[in-house]
Amino acid sequence: MAAELVEAKNMVMSFRVSDLQMLLGFVGRSKSGLKHELVTRALQLVQFDCSPELFKKIKELYETRYAKKSSEPVPQPHRPLDPLAMHPTFERAGAVPRTPLSGPNLDYPVLYGKYLNGLGRLPAKTLKPEVRLVKLPFFNMLDELLKPTELVPQNNEKLQESPCIFALTPRQVELIRNSRELQPGIKAVQVVLRICYSDTSGPQEDQYPPNIAVKVNHSYCSVPGYYPSNKPGVEPKRPCRPINLTHLMYLSSATNRITVTWGNYGKSYSVALYLVRQLTSSELLQRLKTIGVKHPELCKALVKEKLRLDPDSEIATTGVRVSLICPLVKMRLSVPCRAETCAHLQCFDAVFYLQMNEKKPTWMCPVCDKPAPYDQLIIDGLLSKILSECKDADEIEYLVDGSWCPIRAEREHSCSPHCPILVLGTSDANGLLSTPSVNGSAVLGGTGSGPGVVGGVENGKPGADVVDLTLDSSSSSEEEEEEEEEDEDEDEEGPRPKRRCPFPKGLVSAC
Repeated sequence: MAAELVEAKNMVMSFRVSDLQMLLGFVGRSKSGLKHELVTRALQLVQFDCSPELFKKIKELYETRYAKKSSEPVPQPHRPLDPLAMHPTFERAGAVPRTPLSGPNLDYPVLYGKYLNGLGRLPAKTLKPEVRLVKLPFFNMLDELLKPTELVPQNNEKLQESPCIFALTPRQVELIRNSRELQPGIKAVQVVLRICYSDTSGPQEDQYPPNIAVKVNHSYCSVPGYYPSNKPGVEPKRPCRPINLTHLMYLSSATNRITVTWGNYGKSYSVALYLVRQLTSSELLQRLKTIGVKHPELCKALVKEKLRLDPDSEIATTGVRVSLICPLVKMRLSVPCRAETCAHLQCFDAVFYLQMNEKKPTWMCPVCDKPAPYDQLIIDGLLSKILSECKDADEIEYLVDGSWCPIRAEREHSCSPHCPILVLGTSDANGLLSTPSVNGSAVLGGTGSGPGVVGGVENGKPGADVVDLTLDSSSSSEEEEEEEEEDEDEDEEGPRPKRRCPFPKGLVSAC
């Protein structure tokens, strides 16, 4: 059936205006319009309503036309024909040989196929490169239902509509029905619509045209909306992703009609339809663990390369520090990962990186803010080994020879709740400083005359009073203010009784 359909299209595109009018009049369709309009009308008729009677009529018109041509004498051209003027695209096996006509009478039936379904179509044997879309890590392509096809405006209106009709094969229907559910109502095997710029210079990212709307059969499909922007003066961005059409399609041999509404503002866009299998972040992580682990020895060689002495540099690098904390979530790394294209040794956690790109695909390295696509990711085998061996440190340092050492944070020394007590009293008869004992306090002083003695006797002389220098300026200034206030009160009310010292005589706190 497919071969007969292609044959019928080829015959229709080789018809003259009179043949097209006879064909359209045979089925009761309008015969008015330019030739490309008649061709478009006839091709739509062949694609969607090709009955045996219609196919018989097309074949009859085709054979009648070329039977007449074969009986007529072929005029001899007055000049040599240009080889480019020949168009043997639609010659059929067994058909009567045709002599190429001269330039003014030459037909180019293939060019009229570009208006089929309102979508652009390139000539069959063109050298123009095709539009390609980038591969998406979370989608495995199973079948290509519609190649990237240009959206062609039909008039000068700003809002255009481009319809497309296709049917799924029984195998494709079974794949969709038997696939597991990722979420309630969302199958893993899907029919997705992708839109991009009509640029053939390289693989294109998904890009929606303005005022886009997608209608599947009789229902509109939801299209991702805009992300709100928190920055003033910055326009909100729209995440351009494949549009899932599966839940609105007929999962049978019936034809599905998709209508893309888009804004015609000068830029050219192409659309494509694919049958894909959607993957999850856990599946991508498992695949990365299977094929993306870099051997520890290779990672060690990379460390040596980074720390190798550069004769042109005046600064010698003896080591480089690497954190064991993920820069994305500030937690200890579980699967250390980085892109092979990155110049740094610092890693991020592959688990959280894949989860974040599953929700909002950016594929940017969180360390250097450069592209880190999935197919460039590697798991650092050396750092994975270090994480299993070093449990009590959050940072390590690579050395020149490729070895490493942990960097442990120094513990902060906290002030003891029991403050040491310094002796300020006078010496006894022997010239030694008395050392009364106080419960819960450390008394400094003694009989030694070495340099470490505090408040003792040096060279037979009484030791000097020890002043606590750990008191801050704020506390001393407050005490001075209190003393000034007391002096003023004494001047006004007379001398007050002295306050009782909370410490025993000759002792003062060192805190």
